[in-house]
Amino acid sequence: MSQLVTGAGAVASVGEGVDEVFRALCAGTSGLNPLRGFDPERYRARHAYEIDDRPAPGHDIPGRATEWLLRAVGEAAAQAGLGEDLSEVPVLVGTGLRELRSAELAWRDGIPFDAGRLHFGTALRRRFGAVRTHTFAGACSASLYALALSSDLLAGGAEDTVVVAGVDTLTESMYGLLDRVNAEPPDRVRPFDRSRRGVLMGDGAAAVVLRREEPGTRPGALGRLRAVSMNCDARHVTAPDAQGIARAVHEAQWRAGVKPGDIDLLLLHGTGTQLNDTAEATAIAEVFGPDVRRPLMTAIKSMTGHTSGGSGLLSLIVALKSLASGRVPPTLGLTDPLPEAAAFRFVRERGDGQADLCVAQIDAFGFGGVNAVAIVERADR
Repeated sequence: MSQLVTGAGAVASVGEGVDEVFRALCAGTSGLNPLRGFDPERYRARHAYEIDDRPAPGHDIPGRATEWLLRAVGEAAAQAGLGEDLSEVPVLVGTGLRELRSAELAWRDGIPFDAGRLHFGTALRRRFGAVRTHTFAGACSASLYALALSSDLLAGGAEDTVVVAGVDTLTESMYGLLDRVNAEPPDRVRPFDRSRRGVLMGDGAAAVVLRREEPGTRPGALGRLRAVSMNCDARHVTAPDAQGIARAVHEAQWRAGVKPGDIDLLLLHGTGTQLNDTAEATAIAEVFGPDVRRPLMTAIKSMTGHTSGGSGLLSLIVALKSLASGRVPPTLGLTDPLPEAAAFRFVRERGDGQADLCVAQIDAFGFGGVNAVAIVERADR
């Protein structure tokens, strides 16, 4: 049975709220700035895609990820007509690092932080009365994993409405780890470009309300979820496997009942790293074959940075807005595509160009080979 997205919420470095974030992305607005949250002198890279809500540069505060999550869930719930009472609705949250930044501040600076708030359930219960909350720490595909589990709850008849969310914030430990992995410090994220140097992280939260579609379902849905696939190829801790990615794409399209030639828009994972971009491009070229030149493609991490656990759901929300409006955000910094992506029909120009789009695919892949792919379609189909 079909499932409808009836509400959405988003917070990112480029804006607050779904409409503002989408307008900024379509205009080619980048959230890139010099590091604000911690001492840049410790690292070779000096930039990130941070939400500017600290009292002053270099003065970090705990609980920021939780606040973004609450705002995104609140926006999605309000649009879906759920209001502030989620006591009867399960909330599934995908994340990479939970509130690890708050734990870092508590350990290093002695800033008080209750470890019970690492999983977000405490805050969701206080704000929305949510009593069935689940936090999944599943790397960069976590929010699409949560979406797949939510879809199963609806398909199996266990629930008729589920709130799905994803959130992450920069942590000093992850920033330092990535700083040592990159051969050269990146100054920005340049997905699929030959000159890409690596990934820079970004802050962000995203949420949707997913409902089972029944006869007489009220109009106003943002779109329809056709299918979500997920797998774990477990090939390597950090290096992605093109074949594992290809299997996830094949399964999502099979579950959705679509062929590669039916896809009008592809929101790529596109981290700007040497291995991830090559593996994703190789997999997409293999699965789409002669149809690889057909869909429009874009990678919004070129403007938001890598928002980790929330990135898949943020891309899904952007895909739904693009299907509804015909506007597609560009991939910034892409001037010379890598050979594996040479045939891709990338959107590179900023502006409000219109396109007739009906079906979109969203990619999200994480460390350890945790792959997830979603297929959505326009609500009026």
